[in-house]
Formats: sequence, structure tokens, C-alpha cells
Amino acid sequence: MPVSELTVKISGEAGQGIKTIGTVLSKVCRDAGLCVFSDQDYMSRIRGGNNFYRLRIARYPVRACRAQADILVGLNAESIAFHQDTVSDQGIIVADREAFGLKHRGESFLDLPFFRIADAQGGSLYVSAVVCGIIAGLMRVPAGSLDSVLKRMFRAKSDAVARQNAAAAAAGYEAAQSNFESDRFAFTGGGEHKKQLLLNGNEAIALGALAAGCKFYSAYPMTPSTSILTTIAHYSERFHLCVEQAEDELAAVNMAIGASFAGVRSMTGTSGGGIALMQEGISLAGMTETPVVIADAQRPAPATGLPTRTEQGDLEFVISAGHGEFAKAVYTPGSIEEAFSLTQRAFHIAEKYQIPVFILTDQHLADCVRNVDSFDPEQVPVERGIISREESVSVKEYRRYQLTESGVSPRAVPSWIEGVVYADSDEHNEEGHITESGKVRAAMVEKRLYRKMDGLRKEIEPPLARHHEHAQWILLGWGSTCGVIGEVVDDLQSESLGQVHLPQVWPFPRDALGDLLHGKKIIVAEQNATGQLEKLLRREIGLSAQARILKYDGRSFTFDELRRKVRERMRAEEGGDGSAEISK
Repeated sequence: MPVSELTVKISGEAGQGIKTIGTVLSKVCRDAGLCVFSDQDYMSRIRGGNNFYRLRIARYPVRACRAQADILVGLNAESIAFHQDTVSDQGIIVADREAFGLKHRGESFLDLPFFRIADAQGGSLYVSAVVCGIIAGLMRVPAGSLDSVLKRMFRAKSDAVARQNAAAAAAGYEAAQSNFESDRFAFTGGGEHKKQLLLNGNEAIALGALAAGCKFYSAYPMTPSTSILTTIAHYSERFHLCVEQAEDELAAVNMAIGASFAGVRSMTGTSGGGIALMQEGISLAGMTETPVVIADAQRPAPATGLPTRTEQGDLEFVISAGHGEFAKAVYTPGSIEEAFSLTQRAFHIAEKYQIPVFILTDQHLADCVRNVDSFDPEQVPVERGIISREESVSVKEYRRYQLTESGVSPRAVPSWIEGVVYADSDEHNEEGHITESGKVRAAMVEKRLYRKMDGLRKEIEPPLARHHEHAQWILLGWGSTCGVIGEVVDDLQSESLGQVHLPQVWPFPRDALGDLLHGKKIIVAEQNATGQLEKLLRREIGLSAQARILKYDGRSFTFDELRRKVRERMRAEEGGDGSAEISK
């Protein structure tokens, strides 16, 4: 009987082509009309260690990974020992017994000599292609789709390399079908997903920036934000975009601020350690009222932390970013789609209110790949909020920091107007000249903070609520937990559980969230050690959660893990033993 979903895990050491295998399989499954969701677990090293690529494949959309694997492929002996306990009851371990010096392990162990097959096809370089063929053969996906994907991927190197990889994969496909006759992992037919995009969160942020009209991107490479930089750089010529790899993060943010001052939409990206270095520049943007978009792809901290793992530990830090008090906005995308649309939104809000705007993502969303429908690049109109070149010629006695009801002053591009544009990081008057007047200082603080925040609160992205109306319990989260929370809520419908997701955490959606949570029991799930969203909930609207589920080991929630913990918290609270406050 054809399966409806399964999980494949490919494990080995860095440098064995694990990501290539996962990428090929994702494209093959998409081309076969299937839905995929993949994540990566990789160590901060170039060679060695233990890495894995986990791919969940289904006939229907999936938004999180499972804890157990149905097919585990080990590329060395150590990976089998490391992951064998995660194989499901009906799952199998695929390995090369001869190459690894392993003893046969019974019916759950499928011995396939993929190193010997690769040697016959040209050498060990083609092991990854052989493994792609083996997994595709076990799943019974069309061999033609595998051949097509490999030739597309490797044609840039040469037609000969593309053909060699396709031949190696075909040999692996044949070996799997010859040695595993069961249809236990077979998908037959296909859905309506063949024309969808395969993207990760960082790629979606980069594409959102391009759609928003970003013309300058500066960054110092820092995992897990680097692929925003490389994706934008890849498209820079096509979109007439300037990309600069700065010498450090403070230089990167200051370059972006300078480009924005000169009149172009600008962005920078980093992780928490880079945000720490950007603090002076962030305050500069606040004081000079210069729009800039900043992406923070979170990873475990403090200091270097775990560079290649995930966490949601920067929430309070980013809300308070920059010394002093000034308006800012913080978006927290929870899906590939939101990563694209909220990036567009970030540029719009940054320029409308002349403020720094943050996109707070993390390694999990940055690296996870899922198939999605094509985006509408015009869903957020491009409104620059700049005095046009035509209007600039008639501007007289320009006041960059003019006091207005909205707090937003007319923004001119230097050289477009006849007068001088004065800007200063010291406190200044309406013209931009330095002042120490207490009266002027108070008026400028009110302009930069109170008036702009009043406007921002009217444009908050509303919380996403699902299965909410009749639910007694609400599972509340922000950012990348959206997908796994959604799947858990869908699965536990019979237990009166709903979902609320926050795509924006600052300004905090006080009124809308208060209405959604009124009269509900709340469980907050987030990936940090102190419950930063739950603290914000108490501070901003006076609500406390009945339970918290906190994870801070550097790995993302799996569906099975979160489902189990949610049920434990609900039962503990209903049993009245007080254990619902357990936070690990």
C-alpha cells in the first residue's frame, strides 16, 4: 500500500556531500508532485564530525520534522551508531557493510555496497549520486525525475559530469530495487505541487528584499545569516544591486545607513553577535531618523555560542537594540511565505517612519527547505516616502527634522534640493544643527519615540489565530515555531487546542492579542531558557501563561516532541499538581 508520508535521514561527516543528497532528493520529490520539509543538523567544522540532513516527504503540506526516521542512510559507521535509535519500528538502516566493517543487523538493515557501486561509476566522488539513486529507488519515485534533476544541477560543471552523476544515481536506483522488493516506502502518483518553489527562509528574505527594491546590501558573513548575503549577491547584476562584504558588522550597518541617507533602500544581516557590534550604528539610525532594515538570524549565545544551531534568545535584545529610546519595529516570520512578505513589509515601514526595522529569524527557519507557491512581488506596494526629484527643485529652507503631527519629517535626497541637508548624531533642532536646549530635546524625543510609535501601533501585523474560537487552550509562539505549533494544534483538535502566532513582536500587538487570549488557558512554546515572549506577555498586557515549554539545546522542536510536551502540560494543569510550569 502506498505511503502517505515518510522521513529520510542521511548522516555522515562534513564533506561527504550530505547537503547535496538532500537537495537532490527535495527537488526529485517536488518534481514528483510531493511536499517536502527538510532541516539540517551540522557541526561548526569543514571536515569530520557528524552531520545529518532530515527530509520529511508527504502527499500533503508539512511544516515540521518528525523525531524518527523511516529510512536512515549512514555514510560512515559512526553515523549508524549515532542515529540507529531514531529509526522507526518499520524503518530500515541503509549502509555499506563491507566498507564500514559492520556485521549484518537483521531485517531492519539493508546492506548496499554504494562505495563499490560508485567506484564502478568513476570513483568515490560519485557516492552521493549513488545514495540519491538508492533512496529514490526505495521510494519508487520516477527514475526519469532523478535523472533530470541531476543533469540540471551538474550541467554548470560540464555535460560529462552531469551524465556521470546521472549514471551513478541510476546504478544506485537499480541496486535498491533489486535488493529491496517491498513497496513499504513507495509513493505512487503525484500531487499538484510540481510547479512550486523550493526555498529556505534566508532565500525568501533575500527575494523579499529584491522585490521591495533593495539596492544596497552590506554584511560581514556570520552563520546562519550568510546565505542572505550570497543569495542577494547572486542576483545583484540582474537587479542592479550593490553588495558589499564589510570588514565587520559595525561597518556593515554604517554602510547601509550611509546608502539609505543617499536615497536607496538598504539592508544588512547578521546574527546576535553581529547585532551586539552594531549597537552604535543602530542608535545612529534612530537619532538621524535614517531607515534601515536589519536581519538577525539567531543562533545560541552568548559569545560565539553554537554557530550552526538554532535558538530564539535575541527577542528582548533586539526589542531594546541601540542605546537610548527611539521607535523601531521587529518582525518575526514563522514560515517561508512570511519571510518573503514581512521583509517587503520591513522596507515599507522603515521608510514610512524613518526608523530601523528588524527581521528576527533563526537558524531553523534560515536553513529549512519547503515547497511553496510562487510569491506575489507586488503584494506590498513600494512607497518611498522621499521628496521626488521633481518636487525637490522647489524645496526652500529645508528642515530635515521638522516637527510634525506624525513624527515623520520630510525626507530629501542630498543633491536633489538646492539647500544643504544637515544630519547629526548629536541632539539637534529641526534644521539639523546641534543643540543642548532642554525644550528642543524633549520635543525631539517625543517626535522620534511617542509620535512614531503611535503610528506604528496602527500598522501592526495581526496575530495569526487557528482553531481558536472554541478552544480552551491556546498554544502561543513566535517566529519559526509557527509550523510545528500549527501541526500539533491540527493533530490535537479533539483536546480543544488552538494556535496563536505572532509575526510581529514590536510594537507588541496588545489589543489584538489580549482579545485572542481573553478567557483562554495559555501555553507558550519558545526556544530560549527564560521564556522571553511569556515575560513580554506579562509586561505588556498583564497575562501569564499556565505553562511554558522551553527548549534551548540548539535544536528545533520536532512534531513528536512538542506534541508530547503539550499534552503533558495540559494534563498537569488539569490535574492541579502544579507541574505545568516545568520549563524544560
